[in-house]
Amino acid sequence: MLEDEILAALWRGEQPMSPAEVQASLGGVLAYTTVMTTLARLHRKGMATRSREGRGYVYSSSVDEAGHTAAAMNALLHRRRDHAAVLTRFIADLPPEDERLLLRLLHDLDTP
Repeated sequence: MLEDEILAALWRGEQPMSPAEVQASLGGVLAYTTVMTTLARLHRKGMATRSREGRGYVYSSSVDEAGHTAAAMNALLHRRRDHAAVLTRFIADLPPEDERLLLRLLHDLDTP
């Protein structure tokens, strides 16, 4: 998804980025206007902040990568009726190290 690519560029950036800097960080394959429009859309959605710099704007992500990804996973899960089946399949398809990590995280949540 285009918004995810642009957010990833902002997450990699160490400081607010102009549309041209975002475009360059993505290899210059997207049109400048596409990047600018997507950044403006992310700003309207509250997923990016912008501040005036010179005659234009620079942008920063207002959501962190983990939070954004978790929200997307949660939204996808809630579009399905059988949550147990989806979660069971998700866990079954995890590599063993991620399954162990998930179990440890769940255990840590239960431990006061």
